[in-house]
Amino acid sequence: MNAEAETGWPEAAVDYVQAIADTKLLLGQRYGEWMLKGPHLEDNISGASNAQDEIGQVRQLFRLLKQQGVDEEWLESERAPEEYANAPTLDEEAENWPTFVVQAALTDRTAWLLLDAIDHDDFTGMVQKMGEDEYFHLEHQDGRLETLAESQPDAVEAALERYFPQILTFIGPATYDQASDPLVNAGFTDRSVADIRGALHEHYVELFASTDVSVPPLDGDVPDPDQWDAKRRRTDDGHVEASVVDQLQGVSNKEYVIE
Repeated sequence: MNAEAETGWPEAAVDYVQAIADTKLLLGQRYGEWMLKGPHLEDNISGASNAQDEIGQVRQLFRLLKQQGVDEEWLESERAPEEYANAPTLDEEAENWPTFVVQAALTDRTAWLLLDAIDHDDFTGMVQKMGEDEYFHLEHQDGRLETLAESQPDAVEAALERYFPQILTFIGPATYDQASDPLVNAGFTDRSVADIRGALHEHYVELFASTDVSVPPLDGDVPDPDQWDAKRRRTDDGHVEASVVDQLQGVSNKEYVIE
């Protein structure tokens, strides 16, 4: 592992971890929104557990970001919606159950692949522990996707077509291969953006291989590297709703805070 903790991470690494943390923060929010609306009690219990896990992981990632000089007040409660670097798949609440499962599954697996690629001493042990939590998240999601692919294949395929380009954009340009990926070159990650894109696509191609659901192609032109903002991992100025940010920051509850 690269031992750069005492001298600080590269700026691009701070942005990378910020994007993972913000995505997990919004994942916790979306899981919470659906934890009483799933079709089965098992889904509701899983959603509540996943939400708790994600927020716990966010706390740990925020702690590391603060150690790298990210302002605590800004991080926790002073950001505008456009300053969150979450995956664009989470900008809006899903309108139905199949869409939510695809939204959560794609985003959760992507966040894990990005996190697992980090090769730095500051993350020793922590990523392994998070991986234990994520194993159960991802296994449950894959099982639900397989079931929905049998019962509602059109809905699953429509959600994949909607979200897959967005999650590829979040991962990053296909041109970031092992030789050119800045974070691989800096020694902060051990897998390139191109490798992570391929791993995500291959997983879902295999998962849906025996169903009527087709996975969108691995489009090398998404995102356009000339338009991609590496800080927010987007090509546009989209962002989560202001009302959701208010919930994340506890705006409505601030009057009850005991100093």
